[in-house]
Amino acid sequence: MLRVVRRCAAVGLWRAAAVRPVHRAVCLSVDPQSGLADEKLHVRVQGLSPRDAVTLRAVVVDEQGCLFDSCAHYAADSSGSVDLHRDASLGGDYTGVLPMGLLWSLSPSVMEKPYHRLEKKSVYKSPMVVEVLVHEGHTRPKALPGAVLAKTKCERLFIAPGVRRIRLREGAVRGSLFLPPGQGTFPGVIDMFGDDGGLVEYRCSLLASRGFAAMALPYFAFEDLPPAMTEFHLEYFEEAVNFLSRHPKTKGTSVGVIGTGKGADLALSMATYLPKVLAAVSISGCCANTAAPLSYRDVTIPALMYNMSRVKISETAVFDVSEALDDPLDPANSQCLVPIEKAEGSFMFIVGEDDLNWKSSIYAKAAVSRLQENGKKNYNLQSYPGAGHRIDPPCNPFSPVAVDRVLGVPILGGGELKAHCQAQEDSWQKIQEFFRTHLE
Repeated sequence: MLRVVRRCAAVGLWRAAAVRPVHRAVCLSVDPQSGLADEKLHVRVQGLSPRDAVTLRAVVVDEQGCLFDSCAHYAADSSGSVDLHRDASLGGDYTGVLPMGLLWSLSPSVMEKPYHRLEKKSVYKSPMVVEVLVHEGHTRPKALPGAVLAKTKCERLFIAPGVRRIRLREGAVRGSLFLPPGQGTFPGVIDMFGDDGGLVEYRCSLLASRGFAAMALPYFAFEDLPPAMTEFHLEYFEEAVNFLSRHPKTKGTSVGVIGTGKGADLALSMATYLPKVLAAVSISGCCANTAAPLSYRDVTIPALMYNMSRVKISETAVFDVSEALDDPLDPANSQCLVPIEKAEGSFMFIVGEDDLNWKSSIYAKAAVSRLQENGKKNYNLQSYPGAGHRIDPPCNPFSPVAVDRVLGVPILGGGELKAHCQAQEDSWQKIQEFFRTHLE
Protein backbone atom coordinates (compact mmCIF):
# COMPACT_ATOMS: atom_id res chain seq x y z
CA MET A 1 0.00 0.00 0.00
CA LEU A 2 2.84 2.41 0.82
CA ARG A 3 4.38 1.79 -2.61
CA VAL A 4 1.03 2.53 -4.32
CA VAL A 5 0.65 5.77 -2.35
CA ARG A 6 4.16 6.86 -3.32
CA ARG A 7 3.56 5.99 -6.97
CA CYS A 8 0.33 7.99 -6.96
CA ALA A 9 2.10 10.88 -5.30
CA ALA A 10 4.76 10.78 -7.98
CA VAL A 11 2.18 10.78 -10.77
CA GLY A 12 0.36 13.58 -9.02
CA LEU A 13 3.54 15.63 -8.94
CA TRP A 14 3.84 15.47 -12.73
CA ARG A 15 0.14 16.21 -13.23
CA ALA A 16 0.24 19.09 -10.82
CA ALA A 17 3.03 20.57 -12.88
CA ALA A 18 0.82 20.69 -15.97
CA VAL A 19 -0.94 23.90 -15.03
CA ARG A 20 -1.85 24.51 -18.64
CA PRO A 21 -2.59 22.19 -21.60
CA VAL A 22 0.29 20.72 -23.57
CA HIS A 23 1.49 23.35 -26.05
CA ARG A 24 0.79 21.68 -29.39
CA ALA A 25 3.36 23.83 -31.21
CA VAL A 26 6.21 22.30 -29.19
CA CYS A 27 7.51 19.04 -30.66
CA LEU A 28 9.72 16.62 -28.70
CA SER A 29 11.43 13.74 -30.51
CA VAL A 30 13.50 10.89 -29.11
CA ASP A 31 15.28 8.67 -31.60
CA PRO A 32 15.16 5.70 -31.62
CA GLN A 33 11.81 5.32 -29.92
CA SER A 34 12.59 1.65 -29.46
CA GLY A 35 16.17 0.39 -29.45
CA LEU A 36 18.78 -1.57 -27.56
CA ALA A 37 19.73 -0.13 -24.20
CA ASP A 38 23.38 0.34 -25.22
CA GLU A 39 22.40 2.59 -28.16
CA LYS A 40 22.65 6.36 -27.91
CA LEU A 41 19.50 8.48 -27.94
CA HIS A 42 19.01 11.67 -29.93
CA VAL A 43 16.68 14.08 -28.11
CA ARG A 44 15.41 17.23 -29.88
CA VAL A 45 12.85 19.91 -29.08
CA GLN A 46 11.34 22.23 -31.71
CA GLY A 47 8.63 24.89 -31.72
CA LEU A 48 9.90 26.97 -28.80
CA SER A 49 10.46 30.70 -28.96
CA PRO A 50 14.06 31.92 -29.28
CA ARG A 51 15.97 31.76 -25.97
CA ASP A 52 13.07 30.05 -24.17
CA ALA A 53 14.20 28.51 -20.89
CA VAL A 54 13.09 24.87 -20.55
CA THR A 55 13.80 21.93 -18.28
CA LEU A 56 14.10 18.48 -19.85
CA ARG A 57 13.30 15.55 -17.60
CA ALA A 58 13.55 11.77 -17.85
CA VAL A 59 11.36 9.55 -15.69
CA VAL A 60 11.60 5.75 -15.22
CA VAL A 61 9.65 3.40 -12.96
CA ASP A 62 11.62 0.21 -12.30
CA GLU A 63 10.25 -3.31 -11.85
CA GLN A 64 9.92 -2.82 -8.11
CA GLY A 65 7.84 0.32 -8.60
CA CYS A 66 10.60 2.76 -7.62
CA LEU A 67 10.59 6.10 -9.42
CA PHE A 68 13.80 7.50 -10.92
CA ASP A 69 14.16 10.91 -12.52
CA SER A 70 16.68 13.40 -13.85
CA CYS A 71 16.58 16.94 -15.19
CA ALA A 72 18.67 19.42 -17.15
CA HIS A 73 18.24 23.12 -18.04
CA TYR A 74 18.41 24.31 -21.64
CA ALA A 75 17.85 27.52 -23.60
CA ALA A 76 16.36 27.39 -27.10
CA ASP A 77 18.48 28.71 -29.97
CA SER A 78 17.44 31.47 -32.36
CA SER A 79 15.18 29.05 -34.25
CA GLY A 80 13.41 27.91 -31.09
CA SER A 81 15.02 24.45 -30.93
CA VAL A 82 17.08 22.40 -28.47
CA ASP A 83 19.29 19.53 -29.60
CA LEU A 84 21.02 17.49 -26.89
CA HIS A 85 23.69 16.39 -29.36
CA ARG A 86 24.61 20.05 -29.86
CA ASP A 87 23.47 22.15 -26.92
CA ALA A 88 24.91 22.37 -23.43
CA SER A 89 22.90 21.89 -20.28
CA LEU A 90 23.07 25.06 -18.17
CA GLY A 91 22.21 23.34 -14.88
CA GLY A 92 20.19 20.62 -13.24
CA ASP A 93 21.70 17.17 -12.71
CA TYR A 94 24.57 17.85 -15.15
CA THR A 95 26.07 20.63 -17.23
CA GLY A 96 27.70 20.72 -20.64
CA VAL A 97 27.01 18.89 -23.89
CA LEU A 98 26.02 15.37 -22.79
CA PRO A 99 23.63 13.80 -25.34
CA MET A 100 22.91 10.92 -22.94
CA GLY A 101 23.00 13.01 -19.77
CA LEU A 102 19.31 12.52 -18.94
CA LEU A 103 19.80 8.75 -18.80
CA TRP A 104 23.25 8.89 -17.20
CA SER A 105 21.97 11.00 -14.29
CA LEU A 106 18.79 9.07 -13.44
CA SER A 107 18.56 8.67 -9.66
CA PRO A 108 15.84 7.83 -7.12
CA SER A 109 13.08 10.40 -6.88
CA VAL A 110 12.86 12.56 -3.78
CA MET A 111 10.04 10.30 -2.59
CA GLU A 112 12.18 7.14 -2.79
CA LYS A 113 14.92 5.77 -0.60
CA PRO A 114 18.28 7.19 -1.71
CA TYR A 115 21.11 5.18 -3.28
CA HIS A 116 18.86 2.59 -4.91
CA ARG A 117 20.44 1.41 -8.18
CA LEU A 118 18.40 1.43 -11.39
CA GLU A 119 19.11 -2.06 -12.73
CA LYS A 120 17.08 -4.14 -15.15
CA LYS A 121 16.10 -7.42 -13.52
CA SER A 122 13.83 -9.16 -16.04
CA VAL A 123 15.52 -8.48 -19.35
CA TYR A 124 13.24 -10.76 -21.35
CA LYS A 125 9.78 -9.74 -20.10
CA SER A 126 9.50 -6.09 -21.08
CA PRO A 127 11.70 -3.16 -22.09
CA MET A 128 12.59 -0.29 -19.81
CA VAL A 129 10.24 2.60 -20.58
CA VAL A 130 11.67 6.11 -20.33
CA GLU A 131 9.34 9.11 -20.36
CA VAL A 132 10.96 12.34 -21.53
CA LEU A 133 9.25 15.66 -20.75
CA VAL A 134 9.82 19.30 -21.63
CA HIS A 135 8.85 21.71 -18.84
CA GLU A 136 8.51 25.47 -18.94
CA GLY A 137 11.32 27.36 -17.18
CA HIS A 138 14.29 26.14 -15.17
CA THR A 139 13.54 24.13 -12.01
CA ARG A 140 16.11 22.60 -9.71
CA PRO A 141 16.46 18.80 -9.42
CA LYS A 142 13.73 17.04 -7.40
CA ALA A 143 11.65 20.25 -7.25
CA LEU A 144 8.13 20.74 -8.61
CA PRO A 145 8.62 21.36 -12.37
CA GLY A 146 6.90 23.93 -14.54
CA ALA A 147 4.13 23.36 -17.04
CA VAL A 148 4.55 20.41 -19.42
CA LEU A 149 5.10 21.69 -22.96
CA ALA A 150 5.66 18.28 -24.61
CA LYS A 151 6.34 14.69 -23.68
CA THR A 152 7.03 11.33 -25.27
CA LYS A 153 8.20 7.84 -24.36
CA CYS A 154 10.89 5.53 -25.62
CA GLU A 155 11.73 1.88 -25.02
CA ARG A 156 15.16 0.62 -24.01
CA LEU A 157 15.50 -3.06 -24.95
CA PHE A 158 17.91 -5.33 -23.10
CA ILE A 159 17.38 -8.23 -25.46
CA ALA A 160 17.24 -7.91 -29.25
CA PRO A 161 14.39 -9.44 -31.25
CA GLY A 162 15.18 -13.06 -32.04
CA VAL A 163 17.59 -13.63 -29.14
CA ARG A 164 16.68 -16.81 -27.26
CA ARG A 165 16.92 -17.13 -23.49
CA ILE A 166 17.36 -20.64 -22.09
CA ARG A 167 17.30 -21.29 -18.35
CA LEU A 168 20.11 -23.66 -17.36
CA ARG A 169 20.06 -26.61 -14.98
CA GLU A 170 22.91 -28.60 -16.49
CA GLY A 171 24.56 -30.84 -13.91
CA ALA A 172 25.65 -28.50 -11.13
CA VAL A 173 25.52 -25.41 -13.36
CA ARG A 174 22.74 -22.87 -12.92
CA GLY A 175 22.04 -19.70 -14.85
CA SER A 176 20.81 -18.76 -18.30
CA LEU A 177 22.08 -18.93 -21.85
CA PHE A 178 21.34 -16.25 -24.44
CA LEU A 179 21.71 -17.19 -28.11
CA PRO A 180 21.66 -14.71 -31.02
CA PRO A 181 19.29 -15.32 -33.91
CA GLY A 182 20.56 -16.94 -37.07
CA GLN A 183 21.97 -20.24 -38.27
CA GLY A 184 25.62 -19.56 -37.57
CA THR A 185 27.86 -20.17 -34.59
CA PHE A 186 28.95 -17.42 -32.22
CA PRO A 187 31.84 -16.65 -29.86
CA GLY A 188 31.00 -18.04 -26.41
CA VAL A 189 31.29 -15.82 -23.33
CA ILE A 190 30.55 -16.51 -19.64
CA ASP A 191 29.38 -13.49 -17.64
CA MET A 192 29.67 -13.09 -13.85
CA PHE A 193 29.08 -10.32 -11.33
CA GLY A 194 30.22 -9.65 -7.78
CA ASP A 195 29.24 -10.27 -4.20
CA ASP A 196 25.58 -9.28 -4.66
CA GLY A 197 24.98 -12.89 -5.72
CA GLY A 198 22.01 -14.22 -7.67
CA LEU A 199 21.40 -14.24 -11.39
CA VAL A 200 22.29 -10.99 -13.18
CA GLU A 201 21.45 -10.98 -16.89
CA TYR A 202 21.43 -7.46 -18.33
CA ARG A 203 25.04 -7.51 -19.61
CA CYS A 204 24.73 -11.07 -20.84
CA SER A 205 21.56 -10.36 -22.84
CA LEU A 206 23.20 -7.34 -24.44
CA LEU A 207 26.26 -9.42 -25.38
CA ALA A 208 23.94 -11.90 -27.10
CA SER A 209 22.20 -9.00 -28.82
CA ARG A 210 25.64 -8.06 -30.20
CA GLY A 211 26.41 -11.52 -31.55
CA PHE A 212 27.79 -13.62 -28.67
CA ALA A 213 26.56 -16.91 -27.25
CA ALA A 214 26.50 -15.59 -23.70
CA MET A 215 25.96 -17.44 -20.41
CA ALA A 216 24.97 -15.59 -17.24
CA LEU A 217 26.60 -17.64 -14.49
CA PRO A 218 25.60 -17.17 -10.84
CA TYR A 219 27.80 -18.84 -8.23
CA PHE A 220 25.94 -18.27 -4.96
CA ALA A 221 22.58 -17.08 -3.59
CA PHE A 222 20.60 -18.60 -6.45
CA GLU A 223 18.35 -21.68 -6.46
CA ASP A 224 20.29 -24.60 -4.93
CA LEU A 225 23.70 -22.90 -5.10
CA PRO A 226 25.40 -22.05 -1.78
CA PRO A 227 23.60 -19.19 -0.02
CA ALA A 228 26.83 -17.32 0.80
CA MET A 229 30.48 -17.11 -0.25
CA THR A 230 32.15 -19.57 2.09
CA GLU A 231 34.26 -21.53 -0.40
CA PHE A 232 34.70 -21.78 -4.15
CA HIS A 233 35.39 -24.86 -6.25
CA LEU A 234 36.70 -24.14 -9.72
CA GLU A 235 35.20 -27.42 -10.93
CA TYR A 236 31.80 -25.67 -10.95
CA PHE A 237 33.13 -23.01 -13.32
CA GLU A 238 34.93 -25.67 -15.37
CA GLU A 239 31.63 -27.47 -15.86
CA ALA A 240 30.11 -24.24 -17.18
CA VAL A 241 33.08 -23.75 -19.54
CA ASN A 242 32.77 -27.29 -20.86
CA PHE A 243 29.04 -26.93 -21.41
CA LEU A 244 29.36 -23.67 -23.34
CA SER A 245 32.40 -24.77 -25.38
CA ARG A 246 30.54 -27.90 -26.53
CA HIS A 247 27.29 -26.14 -27.32
CA PRO A 248 26.42 -26.41 -31.05
CA LYS A 249 25.89 -22.63 -31.30
CA THR A 250 29.34 -21.82 -29.88
CA LYS A 251 32.13 -21.11 -32.34
CA GLY A 252 35.27 -23.20 -31.85
CA THR A 253 36.15 -25.08 -28.67
CA SER A 254 37.24 -22.13 -26.51
CA VAL A 255 35.32 -19.45 -24.64
CA GLY A 256 35.82 -16.08 -23.01
CA VAL A 257 34.80 -14.91 -19.56
CA ILE A 258 33.93 -11.48 -18.17
CA GLY A 259 33.55 -10.62 -14.51
CA THR A 260 32.96 -7.58 -12.31
CA GLY A 261 34.22 -7.28 -8.71
CA LYS A 262 34.49 -10.78 -7.20
CA GLY A 263 33.48 -12.15 -10.60
CA ALA A 264 36.63 -10.53 -12.00
CA ASP A 265 39.11 -12.45 -9.88
CA LEU A 266 37.15 -15.62 -10.63
CA ALA A 267 37.59 -14.80 -14.32
CA LEU A 268 41.36 -14.52 -13.79
CA SER A 269 41.41 -17.91 -12.03
CA MET A 270 39.39 -19.52 -14.81
CA ALA A 271 41.79 -18.22 -17.47
CA THR A 272 44.74 -19.41 -15.39
CA TYR A 273 43.62 -22.99 -14.70
CA LEU A 274 41.11 -23.81 -17.47
CA PRO A 275 42.78 -24.17 -20.91
CA LYS A 276 39.51 -23.64 -22.79
CA VAL A 277 39.27 -20.04 -21.48
CA LEU A 278 41.24 -18.02 -24.03
CA ALA A 279 40.08 -14.49 -23.14
CA ALA A 280 39.25 -12.97 -19.74
CA VAL A 281 37.94 -9.48 -18.97
CA SER A 282 38.41 -8.23 -15.41
CA ILE A 283 36.28 -5.19 -14.55
CA SER A 284 37.10 -3.42 -11.28
CA GLY A 285 38.65 -6.62 -9.97
CA CYS A 286 41.49 -7.73 -7.73
CA CYS A 287 44.68 -9.56 -8.70
CA ALA A 288 44.17 -11.99 -5.80
CA ASN A 289 41.48 -14.44 -4.77
CA THR A 290 39.07 -12.67 -2.41
CA ALA A 291 36.27 -13.42 0.06
CA ALA A 292 36.65 -17.24 0.33
CA PRO A 293 39.22 -19.95 -0.49
CA LEU A 294 39.27 -21.24 -4.06
CA SER A 295 40.17 -24.88 -4.72
CA TYR A 296 40.83 -26.78 -7.94
CA ARG A 297 41.95 -30.39 -7.86
CA ASP A 298 44.98 -30.42 -5.54
CA VAL A 299 45.43 -26.63 -5.50
CA THR A 300 43.88 -24.23 -2.97
CA ILE A 301 44.28 -20.46 -3.13
CA PRO A 302 43.55 -18.82 0.22
CA ALA A 303 41.44 -15.68 0.25
CA LEU A 304 42.15 -12.08 1.03
CA MET A 305 39.74 -11.10 3.77
CA TYR A 306 37.95 -7.93 4.83
CA ASN A 307 38.69 -6.13 8.07
CA MET A 308 35.57 -4.14 8.89
CA SER A 309 37.44 -2.10 11.51
CA ARG A 310 39.01 -0.22 8.61
CA VAL A 311 35.61 0.92 7.27
CA LYS A 312 34.86 4.64 7.52
CA ILE A 313 31.33 6.03 7.85
CA SER A 314 30.50 9.55 6.70
CA GLU A 315 28.15 11.98 8.42
CA THR A 316 25.51 10.99 5.88
CA ALA A 317 25.92 7.27 6.82
CA VAL A 318 27.71 6.33 3.59
CA PHE A 319 30.26 3.55 4.11
CA ASP A 320 33.79 3.89 2.70
CA VAL A 321 35.18 0.34 2.41
CA SER A 322 38.18 1.20 0.22
CA GLU A 323 40.66 0.18 2.94
CA ALA A 324 38.75 -2.86 4.21
CA LEU A 325 40.33 -5.50 1.97
CA ASP A 326 43.69 -6.88 3.07
CA ASP A 327 46.55 -5.69 0.86
CA PRO A 328 47.23 -8.24 -1.91
CA LEU A 329 50.68 -6.71 -2.48
CA ASP A 330 51.79 -7.38 1.09
CA PRO A 331 54.31 -10.28 0.89
CA ALA A 332 52.40 -11.95 3.73
CA ASN A 333 49.44 -12.31 1.32
CA SER A 334 51.39 -13.61 -1.68
CA GLN A 335 49.69 -17.03 -1.50
CA CYS A 336 46.38 -15.31 -2.30
CA LEU A 337 47.57 -13.97 -5.67
CA VAL A 338 46.17 -15.63 -8.78
CA PRO A 339 49.15 -16.99 -10.78
CA ILE A 340 47.95 -15.47 -14.05
CA GLU A 341 51.42 -15.84 -15.61
CA LYS A 342 50.50 -19.52 -16.15
CA ALA A 343 47.63 -18.62 -18.47
CA GLU A 344 47.88 -19.20 -22.22
CA GLY A 345 44.97 -16.91 -23.01
CA SER A 346 44.71 -13.12 -23.00
CA PHE A 347 43.56 -10.64 -20.38
CA MET A 348 41.81 -7.29 -20.49
CA PHE A 349 41.76 -5.20 -17.31
CA ILE A 350 39.17 -2.40 -17.08
CA VAL A 351 39.41 -0.08 -14.08
CA GLY A 352 38.32 3.34 -12.92
CA GLU A 353 41.08 5.44 -11.40
CA ASP A 354 38.56 6.90 -8.93
CA ASP A 355 37.28 3.50 -7.74
CA LEU A 356 36.56 4.05 -4.04
CA ASN A 357 35.11 0.59 -3.44
CA TRP A 358 38.57 -0.93 -3.52
CA LYS A 359 41.90 -0.19 -5.21
CA SER A 360 41.20 -1.85 -8.55
CA SER A 361 43.56 0.45 -10.46
CA ILE A 362 46.49 -0.58 -8.25
CA TYR A 363 45.45 -4.24 -8.47
CA ALA A 364 45.32 -4.15 -12.28
CA LYS A 365 48.74 -2.53 -12.53
CA ALA A 366 50.13 -5.20 -10.20
CA ALA A 367 48.65 -7.92 -12.41
CA VAL A 368 50.17 -6.35 -15.52
CA SER A 369 53.56 -6.09 -13.78
CA ARG A 370 53.38 -9.77 -12.87
CA LEU A 371 52.73 -10.68 -16.50
CA GLN A 372 55.56 -8.44 -17.70
CA GLU A 373 57.99 -9.91 -15.20
CA ASN A 374 57.25 -13.33 -16.68
CA GLY A 375 57.77 -12.17 -20.26
CA LYS A 376 54.08 -12.11 -21.11
CA LYS A 377 52.44 -9.72 -23.56
CA ASN A 378 48.94 -11.18 -23.35
CA TYR A 379 47.26 -8.23 -21.67
CA ASN A 380 45.37 -5.03 -22.36
CA LEU A 381 44.89 -2.42 -19.62
CA GLN A 382 42.10 0.15 -19.97
CA SER A 383 42.37 2.62 -17.09
CA TYR A 384 39.85 5.47 -16.98
CA PRO A 385 40.51 8.71 -15.03
CA GLY A 386 37.42 9.88 -13.16
CA ALA A 387 35.60 6.55 -13.41
CA GLY A 388 34.37 4.78 -10.29
CA HIS A 389 33.78 1.17 -9.33
CA ARG A 390 30.77 -0.26 -11.18
CA ILE A 391 31.69 0.04 -14.88
CA ASP A 392 28.63 -1.37 -16.66
CA PRO A 393 27.38 -1.33 -20.25
CA PRO A 394 26.45 2.22 -21.32
CA CYS A 395 22.76 1.64 -20.54
CA ASN A 396 23.30 1.98 -16.81
CA PRO A 397 23.06 5.33 -14.96
CA PHE A 398 25.95 6.54 -12.84
CA SER A 399 25.72 5.55 -9.16
CA PRO A 400 28.58 7.01 -7.10
CA VAL A 401 26.93 5.49 -4.02
CA ALA A 402 24.77 2.37 -4.03
CA VAL A 403 23.18 0.14 -1.41
CA ASP A 404 25.10 -3.12 -0.99
CA ARG A 405 22.86 -6.18 -1.00
CA VAL A 406 24.95 -8.11 1.51
CA LEU A 407 25.63 -5.32 4.00
CA GLY A 408 22.36 -3.48 3.39
CA VAL A 409 24.08 -0.09 3.65
CA PRO A 410 25.14 2.54 1.07
CA ILE A 411 28.68 1.93 -0.16
CA LEU A 412 30.87 4.58 -1.77
CA GLY A 413 31.83 3.65 -5.32
CA GLY A 414 33.51 6.84 -6.48
CA GLY A 415 33.70 8.47 -9.88
CA GLU A 416 32.36 11.52 -11.71
CA LEU A 417 29.29 11.36 -13.95
CA LYS A 418 30.72 12.34 -17.34
CA ALA A 419 34.04 10.49 -17.00
CA HIS A 420 32.40 7.35 -15.61
CA CYS A 421 29.69 7.12 -18.25
CA GLN A 422 32.16 7.82 -21.07
CA ALA A 423 34.27 4.98 -19.66
CA GLN A 424 31.22 2.71 -19.86
CA GLU A 425 30.67 3.61 -23.51
CA ASP A 426 34.33 3.20 -24.48
CA SER A 427 34.97 -0.01 -22.56
CA TRP A 428 31.80 -1.67 -23.89
CA GLN A 429 33.08 -1.39 -27.45
CA LYS A 430 36.58 -2.52 -26.48
CA ILE A 431 35.22 -5.57 -24.64
CA GLN A 432 33.38 -6.73 -27.74
CA GLU A 433 36.44 -6.13 -29.93
CA PHE A 434 38.64 -8.03 -27.46
CA PHE A 435 36.40 -11.09 -27.46
CA ARG A 436 36.02 -11.11 -31.24
CA THR A 437 39.77 -10.83 -31.70
CA HIS A 438 40.59 -13.75 -29.41
CA LEU A 439 37.58 -16.03 -29.91
CA GLU A 440 36.89 -15.72 -33.64
